[in-house]
Amino acid sequence: MGKIKILWVDDEIDLLKPHILFLEAKGYEVLTCKSGREALEQLEETNVDIVFLDENMPGISGLETLNEIKVMNASIPVVMITKSEEEFIMEEAIGSKIADYLIKPVNPNQILLSLKKNLDHSRLVSEKTTSNYQQEFRKIAMDLSRVNTFEEWAALYKKLIYWELQLEQIEDSGMFEILESQKAEANNQFGKFVDKNYQDWFSDYDAPVMSHTLFKKWITPEIKDTKTLLVVVDNLRYDQWYAFEDTVNTFYKKQKEKSYFSILPTATQYARNAIFAGLTPLDMEKKYPMWWKNDTEEGGKNLHEDKFLGEQLKRLGLDITWGYHKISSLKQGKYLSQNFKTQKDNDLTVIVYNFVDMLSHSKTEMEVIKELASNDKAYRSLTQSWFKNSPLLEIIQQAQQMGMKLIITTDHGTINVKSPSKVVGDRDTSANLRYKTGRSLSYKDTDVLAARNPKSIFLPSINMSSSYIFAKNDLFFAYPNNYNHYVSYYRNTYQHGGVSLEEMIIPFVVLEPK
Repeated sequence: MGKIKILWVDDEIDLLKPHILFLEAKGYEVLTCKSGREALEQLEETNVDIVFLDENMPGISGLETLNEIKVMNASIPVVMITKSEEEFIMEEAIGSKIADYLIKPVNPNQILLSLKKNLDHSRLVSEKTTSNYQQEFRKIAMDLSRVNTFEEWAALYKKLIYWELQLEQIEDSGMFEILESQKAEANNQFGKFVDKNYQDWFSDYDAPVMSHTLFKKWITPEIKDTKTLLVVVDNLRYDQWYAFEDTVNTFYKKQKEKSYFSILPTATQYARNAIFAGLTPLDMEKKYPMWWKNDTEEGGKNLHEDKFLGEQLKRLGLDITWGYHKISSLKQGKYLSQNFKTQKDNDLTVIVYNFVDMLSHSKTEMEVIKELASNDKAYRSLTQSWFKNSPLLEIIQQAQQMGMKLIITTDHGTINVKSPSKVVGDRDTSANLRYKTGRSLSYKDTDVLAARNPKSIFLPSINMSSSYIFAKNDLFFAYPNNYNHYVSYYRNTYQHGGVSLEEMIIPFVVLEPK
């Protein structure tokens, strides 16, 4: 690697000789110019790593030179050096995207710090992140061996996401691979934990908040005193929420962030209906057979969420005005955004936004999406890009202006599936890749959480001998016939319905308008 090359532009450059000698002794190469015009000519001939630019020079000023430099090469970091502390000069310079701002007289250590901040930043951050994770790795490994409550699992999962987001910023694939193996081990242990405890959560007072108890326990207390916008983004994982949280924070201040657990199957038909009905799937089928559809029945499975919600509000004794909107296309989103002011008199406005779900499903159908979301980092990035340009963000901005409280949550997450698990069932077996329900299911015991008696976990039975199986870890179910084609088609796609940290532990966030 060659020396780092600095261009220093100052009409009194001769007075800076001690600084230049200091930098050269540290291994930097320093080129000098006495005017903005000279600097621009130099930059046309020479590639430099950073520019130190005096603000007050005869001829074209430092600010004018800065603008010219940015036109030539927007990515060169420029450090503005000035005698003036006038605010408008700082604002002009910052508006022109300077890398740093130093006020004369500068000492050599200030210059060195600015260089490290702008040129060595990624290396220093990388080294620090790596050493911090190496220390944390041992602690997470110890936690994994003894974690035993749903609260501890939620905390551990969030810690793993934190390190995933930190390590993806640095260029150390070795560390990232270690984290990936730690996540896989965590999912393995989590599967055993859910297998052992899930059934008890339906009768245990000390159970986590789950899909069917979310509205009563956490949403109802929030909507009693303030007009509220409840946004349920379908299929939103914790890491995807973190990907666009900063954008939401421009308009809203976070009051609470809690984790709740999706019911099994972690699929829209079960989990989202449970949120709006405030009932388990078994109770929905008993109480509202006209609205509930089982897996093998024809027709849409989530067509009656508004009716379920109306019934739940009555049961909870909430005499409020409310509206419900399901957005499944850009056109619908734009229409609601353009007409959102019509919701101003509602105590509760509910929006179900299907984008992330459509994205994950279309990934299996469309090669373009498969390319764009080839891994979790790309999937997060795609979610962030969508959100920043979506009607949902426009709606959230309007809600903030109308003084509405904002709740953001989801029905379940999703996992990138890597490994096939063979399953055999009759022709009435459900089609989902992460769970199956049907008769005479044949499968590998260690790959699944099995519910031979669906009623024990409050799921309806399609017929007397039906059972359910849920895939663990990053497995997906494949039939033996046409096996290889099926496996290559679905491997490395995002699926849901099974048992994993990503699918089951999901965010519930309450925000107040800024």
